[in-house]
Amino acid sequence: MRALRNQQFTTEAYRKGRENQAMPVRPRFFISLRFAVAVLVLLGLSAGQTQATEAPAQRKTTQSESYVVIDPMYASILEGSRPRGLLMIELGLDVPDAALRARVSHALPTLRDAYVRTLIAYGATAVRAFRQPSVDDIAARMQAITDRVMGGPGAKVLMAQTAMRVTR
Repeated sequence: MRALRNQQFTTEAYRKGRENQAMPVRPRFFISLRFAVAVLVLLGLSAGQTQATEAPAQRKTTQSESYVVIDPMYASILEGSRPRGLLMIELGLDVPDAALRARVSHALPTLRDAYVRTLIAYGATAVRAFRQPSVDDIAARMQAITDRVMGGPGAKVLMAQTAMRVTR
């Protein structure tokens, strides 16, 4: 099927000339293009290998194998209906049992979700901008969540850091 052309802007001489004229093939261009693509592919493969072997070192809080790192979590501190600050906690889990550690690693998204939900509720109801939050209370809440999600004791919550930033 022939492509339709706009008759208003295409002249008859142009149309006849383009139909009879073939595009010139430049073999050097295609050879150099193939060479360039091959070089880029090889460079990409070698870069992928160096990235795999030179992965950045993971930040470890401790050398203990039983320690499971959990990324910091944030929650807004509310005063009435207005945000007054930000509460940040960083914690980890000490899980000496290897089988339980594997279960904890598998359940980490569920644990983190439960931690964040509790922290948001805690930041909205129990934390005030004019006083420090109770680290013992936060640790007890996180330990209760850990025991509930994991189905019993065995993973101990270790608080690494608690910080508060107040805005006015």
